[in-house]
Amino acid sequence: MSNYVIGDLQGCYEEFKELLNKISFDPEKDRLWLCGDLINRGPDSLGCLSFLYSIKESCHIVLGNHDLHLLAVAHGSRDLGKTDTFSDILESPDLDILLDWVKELPFHYIKEVKTDQGNIEFIMTHAGIPPMWSKADLIKNSNELSQVLKGEESRRFLKNMYGNKPNLLTDCRNKEERLRLNVNYLTRMRYIYPNGALDLKYKGVVKEAPKNLMPWFNLNPKIIDRNTHLLFGHWAALNGMTGVPKITALDTGCVWGNKLTAMRLEDYRIFSCDKLN
Repeated sequence: MSNYVIGDLQGCYEEFKELLNKISFDPEKDRLWLCGDLINRGPDSLGCLSFLYSIKESCHIVLGNHDLHLLAVAHGSRDLGKTDTFSDILESPDLDILLDWVKELPFHYIKEVKTDQGNIEFIMTHAGIPPMWSKADLIKNSNELSQVLKGEESRRFLKNMYGNKPNLLTDCRNKEERLRLNVNYLTRMRYIYPNGALDLKYKGVVKEAPKNLMPWFNLNPKIIDRNTHLLFGHWAALNGMTGVPKITALDTGCVWGNKLTAMRLEDYRIFSCDKLN
């Protein structure tokens, strides 16, 4: 049995199938970890989602911002955007089944895996983990988001999750704002200030970032210890490189013409498939 973690699919179903062939994936014994953003921007969002649903017992998946956007549009909390490419899902006869499944997906996944470097606890989210959060903070905040998404407040949450403010916990005036901040931390974060303030406007290269603004993983995440390894997607411009031990970026921009990447957790071996066509 092997565990493979894969970066953002974003509707790149043909490349996904090619990558699974390359790693000789066997759903009867292997496990896929997916960093979220299963759909949108690419040509076959329905293909990705339907296939993953068919092998869901062999998958560990966390929610990304595009997956949440699908839920918001499908439930009437947001309009379909001009660049959205998941109309195939909205028009599918299996829409309700797929939406019910997506709503059950978590915002984080944690599991210990036996690797060639010993037993390592892998922690996966879509965009990363705020450096000031402990493991207990992650579990508490992530689980709260999941409970709201699955509960009676779901539509209200999906409508109000959009926005860049507040960007710091001390600025949150109510639960609604705190939920928005935490969903932004887990699904949209790239750069952050040393005090924990989130910046969602700057998306450029690290060396040109405004003063004191840093990639979240460069601020010594509290959750890291000698037996912990963080996995995330979302940030295609990194091309899989963080420069930080024990923190691996998996989104290598397949939807933008680059590659789809997988890492086998047992030995950290990287597999990739070029964008097709």
